[in-house]
Amino acid sequence: MGNYAYLRSRIVENMKSLNPVWKFLGHNKYWIVSFVAVLIIGFIDENSVLKHVQNRLLVNELNEQINEYNKQYERDEAKLHELKSNPHAITKIARENYFMKADDEDIFVLSDDEPTANDNDGKTE
Repeated sequence: MGNYAYLRSRIVENMKSLNPVWKFLGHNKYWIVSFVAVLIIGFIDENSVLKHVQNRLLVNELNEQINEYNKQYERDEAKLHELKSNPHAITKIARENYFMKADDEDIFVLSDDEPTANDNDGKTE
């Protein structure tokens, strides 16, 4: 029976030390629950406000890419129409982009690039 009284006194002492904590929790339980709810909804949850903002930014970025690709599509569509309607357009593109020439022509490609050490192939000037 002596052990029971001793254990009971220890439990009562521990409860007295926890009493201020229980008082705080009891008086502020609604604030604590509200804070935890805001924390979960705002930052932790899969559908949080933070993820919502990130997704909005991603959607805006993707919409900009869509607009850019639409503009590029329109430019390419205009070039394709030009190629189909004008036979000289094919020769112009072949000459400008692929350095093709007619049988009676010579092409000279001029470059403003400075020669590098690899261009000399070990030869010194």
